[in-house]
Amino acid sequence: MSHFTISKSTTSALVLGAFWIAPLAAEERRDGTSEPATIAASEESGSNAVVIAQSAQSGSAQRGDGPPLPGGMDPEDVVFDETWLTVGVGAGLVPSYSGSDDYVLFPLPLIAGRVGGVGIRPAAAGLSLDLLSPELVQGPTGQQGPQFSLGPTFRIRNDRADRIEDEVVEAAGELDTALEVGLDGGISFPGVLNRFDQVTIGGAVRWDVLGAHDGMLIEPRIGYFTPLSQAAILTLSAGVQFVDDDFADYYYTVTPAQSEASGLPEFQAEGGLNSYGLNAILAYDLDGNALNGGFSLFGIASYSRLVNDGADTPFTEIQGSADQWVGGIGVGYTF
Repeated sequence: MSHFTISKSTTSALVLGAFWIAPLAAEERRDGTSEPATIAASEESGSNAVVIAQSAQSGSAQRGDGPPLPGGMDPEDVVFDETWLTVGVGAGLVPSYSGSDDYVLFPLPLIAGRVGGVGIRPAAAGLSLDLLSPELVQGPTGQQGPQFSLGPTFRIRNDRADRIEDEVVEAAGELDTALEVGLDGGISFPGVLNRFDQVTIGGAVRWDVLGAHDGMLIEPRIGYFTPLSQAAILTLSAGVQFVDDDFADYYYTVTPAQSEASGLPEFQAEGGLNSYGLNAILAYDLDGNALNGGFSLFGIASYSRLVNDGADTPFTEIQGSADQWVGGIGVGYTF
């Protein structure tokens, strides 16, 4: 199951991406006074950092004559400084396995932030760490150049390991849980269509280290992030997934024993392009100001399609569907 082949574990990654917003912070001037400074932007798999405060428009952070923070905020009240976290939980309606046409409710955990100079960023059913997470820099968004991200990524894959709703697929047997470890990175370009938006091109490569599928996955992606207001944040992303023969064989092959147990025809799967997909995430700060943290609501909607052997396997073609949908809502708290 890919980052864009939606299932219960994939959905958590989409939810997490809504909260990587770190919009504005305060930086001490040499004379000891505080004034606004922008935060360098970065994004991963649906996660984002971008300036959304009005002070970023002035280009005068070092002169002290720019506009005040939105709503007359004190810079000390801005939550997005060197250390911040967003935690939360939601619920989503997701396929019971990758390729299933049965949908189940599943809890969606949330964590994102920056601690000790290391960015904590969403990855499907896991975490990615950004070792290049930038420090605060002065200057308007328009003066910032591209920002890079790179770090380890971890993902638990429990596809067809439990909660199989289809009795025929269940008869073929449950699979083992995989732990995938690899690298995730990207480059972000702020101020593309407006002074506060951002486009990110990136990708991840991961390998199973628990001996479940023993395979490798490569997941290129592109994302777009923009504030709709001081309270509302929209994230759009698209991507594809490539898998190797070991991955495809483990999840899509129907062995003679599985065929006898389930009645499905035998099938031998090979790797290659596995899926493509689109998703949208909308987050809304409940007090109308995303700068000061607190509670936010989020909603997600996503579509992906399995292709090649991911779509042709009897688990999908006969018992399920290559079209995969997801929807979810939740609440998070930033501090």
